[in-house]
Amino acid sequence: MSGQRREWLKNLLGDMPGTAELAQALFYQDRPPTSGYKLERLSAVLPQWVQEADKARAVCNKPSEKRILLVGFLRWWLEYAAALGLLLYGQGYLPELAYVPYREWLGEVNKFDRRRQASLIERTFNPARQLLPLHNLSRPVSVPLPEKLLKRIEELTLIDVQYSRQRETLHLGPGGEDEGLYQLRWERNKTAAEAVYSLLSSGAYQQVIVPNGSIFEFGAVYQTARFLQVPVVTFEFGEQRERIWLAQDSEVMLQDTARLWLERGDLSLTDKEEQAIQDLYAARMGGELWKNFQRRWQASGQAGGEAVRTQLGLDADRPVVLLCTNVVGDSLALGRQLFTNGMVDWLARTAEYFAEHPQAQLVIRVHPGELRSVGDPSVDIVRRTLPAIPENIIIVPPESPVNTYDLIQIADLGLVYTTTVGMEMAMAGIPVMVGARTHYRGKGFTIDADTFAEYAGNLDVFLENPEFFSVPEEQALLAWRYAYRFFFEFALPFPWHIVGFMKDIKERPIAQVSSEAGMEKYGLAVRTFAGEPLQYGISEYVR
Repeated sequence: MSGQRREWLKNLLGDMPGTAELAQALFYQDRPPTSGYKLERLSAVLPQWVQEADKARAVCNKPSEKRILLVGFLRWWLEYAAALGLLLYGQGYLPELAYVPYREWLGEVNKFDRRRQASLIERTFNPARQLLPLHNLSRPVSVPLPEKLLKRIEELTLIDVQYSRQRETLHLGPGGEDEGLYQLRWERNKTAAEAVYSLLSSGAYQQVIVPNGSIFEFGAVYQTARFLQVPVVTFEFGEQRERIWLAQDSEVMLQDTARLWLERGDLSLTDKEEQAIQDLYAARMGGELWKNFQRRWQASGQAGGEAVRTQLGLDADRPVVLLCTNVVGDSLALGRQLFTNGMVDWLARTAEYFAEHPQAQLVIRVHPGELRSVGDPSVDIVRRTLPAIPENIIIVPPESPVNTYDLIQIADLGLVYTTTVGMEMAMAGIPVMVGARTHYRGKGFTIDADTFAEYAGNLDVFLENPEFFSVPEEQALLAWRYAYRFFFEFALPFPWHIVGFMKDIKERPIAQVSSEAGMEKYGLAVRTFAGEPLQYGISEYVR
């Protein structure tokens, strides 16, 4: 049968109840559709996880009637949600799992294959069904959403497309290259929101748990839960093994540290804490791995500030302004705008400003993450804004081996959107102007503006007197204190990282995590998932 006829038949059968499910059971069994994904890894371990969760619950001292709705989407998040749900079951809660049966978030999937994938997921979860009931969020539910919630879903869908295209400028008009993707994401987000709205409106659930919460169906679930005022926890992972970011009734990718800083910001660092943050900073500068951090922050070691000044041809008689970009379209930058239309607009308008002010040198350090390809590279943004780039603007492209910390050594002023480098420049005693909502804005060691006029006015003041914004020692120490709280206390101890999850859970299985010793180490995060107030102040580095 030709591919065209096969698709025609699938579309026909997709509207007939039971056909896809029957075909999966009789002919395909554990084989997914071509647009789907296999679940053999989960199928192999799920029975063991169920046994461990059952045993943990049997000795649980305080079983709870709290019903918790978890969300899984994409194979790796579905695996993770299964383990997290069973861990919570073992601790006495009543978890249920909501899923969407898609392999990825970009491509169209016909109804027949979508239902086949859902049937495969349901079949795989058979050993856990008594412990972890399932809900398919891709199944249409006739529930009209309130206009205010629909507006939130529209805003989410725009961010989805920006994230997927890795560019902020979209072409959504009739025939536009982004129109189809927008419609796809709108339909999927709206369908998921309607399904969750129906589930949560019943009042049966006291808690929702969702990864990320800022994009795709994750964001649709988060926005719906917040609209209905159902408590929701979002979670993600940073650079550290055995640590997890958690946020209650907030998008975790906002990295909201307000309460952490309120509770812990006035506490001076102990000698051990100070040594820990200094050691981490030294590793970041040198491009080295450190303890359970699994990322190298620089591609090469340091050559020294003056060597880089010579390499880039910088004039020693004019101040150096270091602008560090985010990756265009990154979820840590999208939706964070304050006084521009986004990072692209902030970068372009800042470049225009310095093109008109040659008395300072602007060094634009493009994020090395752009090597992994973005739809609108920062280098192109600058060149599009300034076809003839003036001599006082120097672009350091993402592939450059120049160490960013060498640039910090010679910088007189730092400009950032949301990148963590801004915090590190403040730690080095460099005045930093922040262009967007980043977690360290407003913490007492950055220069914050609410309008572009105020931002440009601050640049004017700097150019007139580069010493005006000099950072006093106590302000730099404040930045160091904040960096320690962010890197070592914002993330909570937890046994499994999403990267290498199957290896992690093999080393630290549900039975071990559920034990008295496991709960002593990881119980704070487990209780936070279940809705108990988030607590800070735990770090294994200084015990």
